[in-house]
Amino acid sequence: MDGGRIAAGGLLDFASGITAPSLRLGVTGLSRSGKTVFITALVHALLKQARLPVFEAQNEGRILRAYLEPQPDDDLPRFAYEQNLQGLMGEARAWPQSTRQISQLRLTIEYAPESFFARTFGSGKLHVDIVDYPGEWLLDLPLMHQTYQQWSHAMVAASRAAPRAALAANWHAQLGTMAASAPADEGEALKAAGLFTAYLAAGRARQTALSSLPPGRFLMPGDLEGSPLLSFAPLDVTPDQQFAAGSLGALMERRYNSYVSRVVKPFYFGHFARLNRQIVLVDVMSALNAGVHAVNDLRAALVDVMGSFRLGANTFASTLFGRRIDKVLFAATKADLLHHQSHDRLQAILRLLVEESARKAEFQGAAIDALALSAIRATREATVKQKGSEFACIAGVPEAGEVIGADQFDGVAEAAIFPGDLPLYPEAALQGLAQGTLQFVKFRPPLLAGETFPHIRLDRAIEFLLGDCFP
Repeated sequence: MDGGRIAAGGLLDFASGITAPSLRLGVTGLSRSGKTVFITALVHALLKQARLPVFEAQNEGRILRAYLEPQPDDDLPRFAYEQNLQGLMGEARAWPQSTRQISQLRLTIEYAPESFFARTFGSGKLHVDIVDYPGEWLLDLPLMHQTYQQWSHAMVAASRAAPRAALAANWHAQLGTMAASAPADEGEALKAAGLFTAYLAAGRARQTALSSLPPGRFLMPGDLEGSPLLSFAPLDVTPDQQFAAGSLGALMERRYNSYVSRVVKPFYFGHFARLNRQIVLVDVMSALNAGVHAVNDLRAALVDVMGSFRLGANTFASTLFGRRIDKVLFAATKADLLHHQSHDRLQAILRLLVEESARKAEFQGAAIDALALSAIRATREATVKQKGSEFACIAGVPEAGEVIGADQFDGVAEAAIFPGDLPLYPEAALQGLAQGTLQFVKFRPPLLAGETFPHIRLDRAIEFLLGDCFP
């Protein structure tokens, strides 16, 4: 049945792409990784034909124009490109709100074909359907292969190890009073769900920066807020424990199964399984600053992410009956918070984090790459002399309320900040040696000097994801 649902989606995409080829690009990342900014900057750069030296088709002058069209899926909200762009400009400029639901945008690119076959039989037009979705939803996909008992056992065990144990203290206190065999009680279920959600939120906080925190809708409920679909929590049970009818365990199990069947599976089969390119944005620096536990948790989350993708080279059959993701790009975002001397080091750390997953993906026939980028560069580089020494700094306007030491920024004055250096060897960063050595503050978006935003390696991302689509 699941295979049939994937095939149906593949046939639909094939039929709609007969007149002009289309590419479905998935954009995801865990909270605060910069998905909304990336999509806005990507679309704006292509619409305005920004300077993108590594994007070969544009550098060769073969990209004729790009424009937005009505999206193909009427059941998806439209990505708020115009509103996001407006908010990034002017004196009141601010970063857009984080992704909280799935959305879509169709960007059509007209180009001059290069090969004889493409000039003769091609349309010279490519539809890029950008699908934006929270990375937290991606971490829900393994639940399709876990029973409630297996999931509960794993979540409770993980919450008893540092640093999660301290965050879960209130939930654990409640958990100790709940027996799976007790009669079902709606009040108990709601209280447990609330305390469990508070524990997940504490894990996501900036100072902790944990990544693997399913179920994703508990932190991003959207229109499910207050629904019984989110009114369950793990119980302290064994992986194979059975529940009597009418028990608290049976109630939790039923709601977990409903969550998987009504929330997780429709997302997977309706949207996720139809992607054929994917970029995963990763906030590596926040994990490095939070310490070795956050880094290890990020690595585990990325393994789960890769395990959810349908990877492999596409054939005619897969084009008809369900595309596979043949390219995945991992991008360490916010590279503008570091001096350029550390950009390659940040990239090396990300490559090490995804090394195991990348080997498996390449074995399946998918192309994998990792890079450090900043879709919109909010800082410039500066050299500061102090007491006879020179420091490689970054300069920009920190957001109001940001603090370094005794200094609190007002959101108006520019500041030059020495962010610190990443370790020379990526293995040292993964062992927690970068913790406390970096100083990150949030900067306001830059004042737009021309028609396009400054960036770091956005052109490399575009070339990897789209470069082979302009024959």
